[in-house]
Amino acid sequence: MDETVMARPVLEGAAAGKAASAAFDNYVRSGATLEMKAFTGVTGDAGGFAMPREIDARIDATLKSISPIRAIANVVKVGSAGYRKLITTGGTPSGWASEAAPRPETATPSFVEIAPPMGELYANPTATQAMLDDAMFDAEQWLAEEIATEFARAEGAAFVSGNGTNRPKGFLQAPVAATGDATRAFGTLQYLPSGAAGDFSTNPQERLIDLVQSLRAPYRQGAVFVMNAATLARIRKFKTADGAFVWQPSLAQGQPATLLGYPVVEAEDMPDVAANALSIAFGNFRAGYLVAERSETAILRDPYSNKPFVSFYATKRIGGGVADSNAIKLMKFAAA
Repeated sequence: MDETVMARPVLEGAAAGKAASAAFDNYVRSGATLEMKAFTGVTGDAGGFAMPREIDARIDATLKSISPIRAIANVVKVGSAGYRKLITTGGTPSGWASEAAPRPETATPSFVEIAPPMGELYANPTATQAMLDDAMFDAEQWLAEEIATEFARAEGAAFVSGNGTNRPKGFLQAPVAATGDATRAFGTLQYLPSGAAGDFSTNPQERLIDLVQSLRAPYRQGAVFVMNAATLARIRKFKTADGAFVWQPSLAQGQPATLLGYPVVEAEDMPDVAANALSIAFGNFRAGYLVAERSETAILRDPYSNKPFVSFYATKRIGGGVADSNAIKLMKFAAA
């Protein structure tokens, strides 16, 4: 290492806690591996390195603003490629008895195992070496934003409509039925028809009320509507018989607008209103949808394959699937 570099004074704000970030920035700019930590299962010689924790946190914060399902779902960090979760479906039955009467044995709870499909999400942004050499260019910020954008585009679509093959399984890919919670098989989502093929019925606000009330009361605490902007534009024009809009704009900064008293989340990956389309979802996604992800993001710096560009190949394992099918309801644009 050049002795002039070693003799440089510490810049203002370069606290000791930023050592990992500085080492990573050196790796991005020049390929230096000083103080880099090897990613579990991948040797340093192979080029796999874990990104500093502060960069991972910044990526997650950006993902929440781009991938709306992540922000409302149950996100868990896992340490292996697979993840399992148990859901109890029956509870513990009880009974009544007099003071001296015998207490017969009651039934035991029933369990269902949830295993969200997982896949490897990757991004491969590039930059010229001249950009990385430019002292005014924030390579760390650029890399975080590039990876966040690529990851958000892919996972946002997968959480809604992913097929579950080497990627998360979206909640719209779960089997659906019109039957209620008492008789519907676990893992199957309930849908309510809009009353017309590819459109709302003559009383659309009543159908929306039916959708809300189909979700049992314990789930309605924290429930939200999920739809795309085109569907939301139509709903915002609905009025009650006395001329009041069913849509209520936010009255305070930072608070979401509401529909029938519940927040609305815009997810552009939701389908447009069309015949038999499941264009509106309502539910408690914290209970209903599970996102499982590895906490580490591995990155490979490749300055050789595409000179004069430097490629940054980042990967992350992530999975998702419906956890509690009673917690999410759908509106199907069909007559029945």
